[in-house]
Amino acid sequence: MGDGNQTGEIKFYFQLFSPILEVQMFIYVTFLLIYIGSLIGNATIFLTIWAEHSLHTPMYFFLASLAVLEIFYSSTVAPLALVNLLTMGKIPISFTGCGTQMFFFVFLGSADCILLGIMAYDRFMAIRDPLSYTLIMRWQLCVQLAMGALVLGFILALLLTIFIFHLSFCGHNRLTHFYCDVLPILRLACGDTQMPEAMVFITSVITLTIPFSLISTSYIFIVATILKMHSVEGRHKAFSTCSSHLTVVLLQYGCCSLIYLRPSSSYNPEMGRAVSVVYTFVTPLLNPLIYSMRNKELKDALNKVTKRYVLI
Repeated sequence: MGDGNQTGEIKFYFQLFSPILEVQMFIYVTFLLIYIGSLIGNATIFLTIWAEHSLHTPMYFFLASLAVLEIFYSSTVAPLALVNLLTMGKIPISFTGCGTQMFFFVFLGSADCILLGIMAYDRFMAIRDPLSYTLIMRWQLCVQLAMGALVLGFILALLLTIFIFHLSFCGHNRLTHFYCDVLPILRLACGDTQMPEAMVFITSVITLTIPFSLISTSYIFIVATILKMHSVEGRHKAFSTCSSHLTVVLLQYGCCSLIYLRPSSSYNPEMGRAVSVVYTFVTPLLNPLIYSMRNKELKDALNKVTKRYVLI
């Protein structure tokens, strides 16, 4: 395993959450229920927006896009993690399989973070200048912004995966994680890892720091605009919509920043694994719950769609 040309023989084993079978099974059932809940919740949001014509607006287009992204993003990690829990970590993942999982994790995770930034910009335009909003946020622009998030995420993931999996791997091959994350893989690499670490930092800045800065700036203007509104109902509706988005943003960016926006030398495997559970399992479940609970239009549309297609 010491030579990068022997990568066909390399396999990685995931570390157990606990050596106790009963604890592993409890974690397995918990993760399974969370994963199923996130699939059902995000699929429900997407199908409701698709089926209800009144929700065919830029805001709900981005929300539907986020729901689809969350389905694929969580499915990149959850199935393999569940198999690992069920088999007590006895089934390894191949070198190619690990690289593939890392690529899709970074790709979809980056696109997710960038899309949250775009959603903040959309809310900013809607609240700041509602009369010009429909002229500015045309469907063509919305599609271009969503595709831009995917393309940028794809490029960053491809470059990062190439940098990391061109390294040589030696020594033990047990990952202190439940999926092929960037920093745990780098800890197993031999030789100089400065270039991959620099690429991790660049990717983190592009997908976390820049979008979060834009979101923060947008919300400063959004709050200032909302406070100037004369209508109490209008202020309440605007705050409700934005607070939902802000809750998701703080959870997603906060957890990711704890892991990736710090020197790799200070990476703590146990903390990294615990925090990763939040943004790979919990956040995809909370997104549909937060948006459905705090968004009256979406709740009303869900009731209409349910009566129309289910309670026939």
